[in-house]
Amino acid sequence: MEKIKIAFFDAKEYDRQSFMTSNAEDEFEILYLETRLSEATCKLAEGYDVVCVFVNDDVNRTVIDSLSEMGVKLIALRCAGYNNVDIEYAYGKIHIVRVPAYSPYAVAEHAMALLLTSIRRIHKAYIRTKDFNFSLNGLTGFDLHGKTVGVVGTGKIGRIFIDICRGFGMHVIAYDKFPAKDSGIEYVELSELWERADIISFHCPLTDENRHMVNAESIARMKKGVVLINTSRGALIDSEALLEGIKQRKIGAACLDVYEEESNVFFHDYSNHIVNDDVLARLISMPNVILTSHQAFLTNEALGNIADTTLDNVREFFERDTCTNEVCYKCSQLNVCEQKHEKKCF
Repeated sequence: MEKIKIAFFDAKEYDRQSFMTSNAEDEFEILYLETRLSEATCKLAEGYDVVCVFVNDDVNRTVIDSLSEMGVKLIALRCAGYNNVDIEYAYGKIHIVRVPAYSPYAVAEHAMALLLTSIRRIHKAYIRTKDFNFSLNGLTGFDLHGKTVGVVGTGKIGRIFIDICRGFGMHVIAYDKFPAKDSGIEYVELSELWERADIISFHCPLTDENRHMVNAESIARMKKGVVLINTSRGALIDSEALLEGIKQRKIGAACLDVYEEESNVFFHDYSNHIVNDDVLARLISMPNVILTSHQAFLTNEALGNIADTTLDNVREFFERDTCTNEVCYKCSQLNVCEQKHEKKCF
């Protein structure tokens, strides 16, 4: 039997290492490409059975048509989110699978690391002491104990983040369109969460419904000095409204691992270049903004799980008539696939 051939787009060194380990017996023939998948680069997948993509690859209608015409049978996302894929258009043309959970601890722990770094000024203290400046002026923070944290999205990552917050003695309120039953979580409407929370952390997928859920109107309802944490998808937050909220001293701090226009910036070294994104440049310049470049997932455990699950998805798709982690627009619309993933969605 011929090896299944995978064209692996937007490959980084850490991707290669984890997938080479998972594919140690050379079960799959994998071509690692540094370029992202786009209309201009999809031709590189010709002759391959599968394309493997990440969060900033562009899987639009033109790309889907091109891949389908070239005989590509499967798009394997090595991430949980799929807002960069036109899943409705792909239905009936090409199957899509994802990695629904790789290490929820990695993302939840990174969210808390950003929060602690920000409110205790650890990043500023680090830079200061490297210059032998041991002054404490300007480094005053605040206790997490007793504060109210609002968690938007209570899937695996959100619930782990809630557990971490409870360990700090924080009061937790949450919003989710589909609340977790018997979880002991205090669910409230978004409007109440905006008004009550001292800290708000986002752990939900990006949809048309919640795009820019943080905007000028919602920011106006929040407490003065609120801290925002986003380790989910950048477009949950209107960046210009965020910037204005910071300038008006309404938002006390922003801890961001994602940015809505990140696809042209993140995962690359622009230290010797001028970045043309004025909003991003202004956000980074703010003393109360911490930005990491979509790093929350990046642990050894998560990378290993991503590689194993992605290749398991490919193996299952070609060897059996099931597709446990398939994504289709019907699943997205109904929240529960009509076919219960007992077979492929089409």
